[in-house]
Amino acid sequence: MPHDLSHSSANSASSSALSYSYGTSRSTSSPPPNNHNHFHKKAEQMDMSDDDSIPDDDDSKQQKKLKRTLESSAAAPKKHAVVNADMIFYCFEILGNHLFNGKHHLGKHHVPSSNANGQLVPSMVTPPQVPSEHYPLFVSWFIGTDKQLRGCIGTFSPMDLAHGLREYALTSALNDSRFSPISREEYPLLHCAVSILTQFEPCSHYSDWVIGLHGIRIEFLNERGSRRSATYLPEVAHEQGWNHVQTLDSLLRKGGYKAPITSDMRKSVQVTRYQSEKLTLHYNDYVQYKTTSSVTTYSSAMTTTTTTTTTKIVKNRPK
Repeated sequence: MPHDLSHSSANSASSSALSYSYGTSRSTSSPPPNNHNHFHKKAEQMDMSDDDSIPDDDDSKQQKKLKRTLESSAAAPKKHAVVNADMIFYCFEILGNHLFNGKHHLGKHHVPSSNANGQLVPSMVTPPQVPSEHYPLFVSWFIGTDKQLRGCIGTFSPMDLAHGLREYALTSALNDSRFSPISREEYPLLHCAVSILTQFEPCSHYSDWVIGLHGIRIEFLNERGSRRSATYLPEVAHEQGWNHVQTLDSLLRKGGYKAPITSDMRKSVQVTRYQSEKLTLHYNDYVQYKTTSSVTTYSSAMTTTTTTTTTKIVKNRPK
């Protein structure tokens, strides 16, 4: 569901699109079954008027390349995952405190109470245990069984994860210019996703990245000579069924480029590829976390994967 945020000062993303303004480190309906091992990984066709289009058989080569990459990754020693369920629960705590108490807190943890409708009402918030390393991150909110986007904002500047989660849990829920702020009534219908971005590498060519594995961040000069930037998270191109040219052209439009897109223009774009770890959980998982007698046992049972998943999903309707 691509969205145009080229005029925004925020770094904003969705499960299918992200655009942001360059030069800032800041923000830039039935629930699913109560299965706490579930981890929902979300890994317009465009007219091509240029002879720079990638042939259909190249897409199949890309899929073979992706398969080899995944097989190689599977054979390599496993790295400790950065993203975890506690980060998602912390985002629910922060947003819940804001919605029901008018503010969020750091400090001693208290057992949450329930309101008249039986919804969980958080009180004091304890930051999760996070790695000491700093990472770029994005926080996304979705609503309903079809997981319609309700907000997504993050940063490409590496930052302390506890601070970043606290900041972007609220910013993405309340200040995404594409949507109205999330309400109390929507709170128990939400999914929350945290994406931790890693392995940034410059590309030698605009197609020097693997669909389904890499996200890309582009930098370019618009028709007025102003430097602009835009990005798609790793799952976007695969979700939309785009090839490299379509992905790049869509990013240029989302970044505010209005002139005809030529082969020379594409070749002038600076492209950086990256990967991410993404975890998505529902409000019901948060409720279970709050009511379980052993937080450690529950957290260790959650399954974390990265954006190398290539499951085909139904496209969201573009807005």
